[in-house]
Amino acid sequence: MDITILSPGIYTYGAMLIGGVLRDAGHRVTLTRTPAAPADSILLASLFSTQHLLDPAIRDVVRTHCEQGGTAYVGGPVSAAPEMVLGELAPDAVVVGEGEETVVRLVEEGVSDTLPGIAFLDGGRAVVTPPAPPAPIDRPLPLIPDDIGSQSIRGASAYIETHRGCIGGCTFCQVPRFFGRAIRSRPLASIIEEVKAFSAHGATRLSVSGGTGSLYGSSGGEMDPDAFIALLRGMAEVMGQKNVSSPDIRVDCITDEILDAIRQYTIGWVFFGIESGSDRVLRLMGKGAAVRQVEEAVERCREHKLQVAGSFIVGYPGETERDYEATKDLIAALSLDDVFVSSAEPIPATPLADLVVRTPRDKNPAFVPHTGEYRALDLTESEARCFDLMMHADMFRPQLRLVTDEVYAAYLAEAKKQGRDIRAATELILRYSRARA
Repeated sequence: MDITILSPGIYTYGAMLIGGVLRDAGHRVTLTRTPAAPADSILLASLFSTQHLLDPAIRDVVRTHCEQGGTAYVGGPVSAAPEMVLGELAPDAVVVGEGEETVVRLVEEGVSDTLPGIAFLDGGRAVVTPPAPPAPIDRPLPLIPDDIGSQSIRGASAYIETHRGCIGGCTFCQVPRFFGRAIRSRPLASIIEEVKAFSAHGATRLSVSGGTGSLYGSSGGEMDPDAFIALLRGMAEVMGQKNVSSPDIRVDCITDEILDAIRQYTIGWVFFGIESGSDRVLRLMGKGAAVRQVEEAVERCREHKLQVAGSFIVGYPGETERDYEATKDLIAALSLDDVFVSSAEPIPATPLADLVVRTPRDKNPAFVPHTGEYRALDLTESEARCFDLMMHADMFRPQLRLVTDEVYAAYLAEAKKQGRDIRAATELILRYSRARA
């Protein structure tokens, strides 16, 4: 069969993986980043963001394809809320959860209530079949496009999956809900074969994905630093030291050996999801780590001559002005090499989404008007904190970054865009939560 896989904006690893699975099943597969599909092909939309459900271009391509008699299926992280996908896009079916085995059967057999791991509409009623078992962790090579080297995701051509699952329980994260909390690691030889394939297709840098990179090889709750070190060493032998990164790591998932390997085999950066300088908010977020551990982790990285970036979330429901000031104080004390700031976005099927549903609008920072220093800019409290923290962080970098008029305007635009997206996602979640009630 002719199959078009839509991966909006970027070639995600999941879309490439499904492409490889279908290719090896004997189908002709085309991978595209642009919302379009020939009428005579099956359209598979691999969607990773709630915003995709609201994107007019994606909505239009699915609707038009179905109106022209084509078949359209949707999968990816958005499948955590299948009723929402069906209600917004009305595809022929949704592949729910890990889809490597389900999608082949769906393409070849069609929609059936006996096929596990799918959702579909039957007379306007959403039918969700029993979940499919977790997919095998070993798999064929992904379908890698020849222009993979043209994309940059935080400097990498692609993030490759080395394992599934995360031991964490962060309330805003979908990974443990989608893949579980047990770690399932791929064989090293399979990963290295894949790295060689990406390199042959023009990838210039690869990053380790999977939630927390250093959990690769973990078993029974115990880390395996040797397995992670072997992974980085093997990737560097193919790509070169400066073309490998393993950025996302929990502050409680590092050892001296791991930090030495990151310095020796990668670009030398560590990205911690710090989120807040308030222990109270970290508990609300289910981070499982305290501010003291953050401070110790950053210091250990510096001892190993690594550069450290931190990600922060503001506007979490329940965050007070005192909590926010604690975050500003922590950023000033840490003097991080780079900082990423996001407003709290509810992702369907996460505890944060449930909390947002329970939070009155006049108590949700994403909707509460800001009445402080930036009131003339017509911001919500969440937007104001996002904007303010981005500028604040620039004052405490090892190399001071001046907030010029251009930087100020860019930060303000980013804070407002995040605010619009989060309000739209919240309204969508609220609408479907009321429908279920």
